Parts: sequence; structure tokens; C-alpha cells
Amino acid sequence: MNKPPRKKNPTLGIAVFIVVAVLLVIATLFYNAIKEKREFDSSNAPAVSISSGAAAATATSAAATAMKPASGTAQ
Repeated sequence: MNKPPRKKNPTLGIAVFIVVAVLLVIATLFYNAIKEKREFDSSNAPAVSISSGAAAATATSAAATAMKPASGTAQ
């Protein structure tokens, strides 16, 4: 009357192993791509020139004067 024990299906275990392996490979590829991009960006960063620094200072001072009200106007 007792049923014989069912045999384990090894297909499920193999499928899980394959999915985990593929996800691991994809994660490794993304990690290496991001790491190499950061190394490339840091080694090829454009040098800040004096003219761009002066332009930034001029833009900052222009923005500061634009926020001040003109003398004699109502606030």
C-alpha cells in the first residue's frame, strides 16, 4: 500500500546551476566594464585650463550680481 519513494529529478538542479552560472558571468562582465570605464575616465580626464577656470569665476560673479536688486528699486 505504501508508494515507493520518488526519485529525485536531477534536471531541476542542473537548470538552477546553469542559471546561476549565467548570472554570475553577466555580473562579472558588468563589473569589469564599469571598473575599466572608471580607470579610463580617470586616466583621460581633461586638464582644467586657466581660461575655463576664469570663465567659471566670471559666470559665478555674474550670477551673484544678477541676484542683487538695483539701487533705488522697491523690494
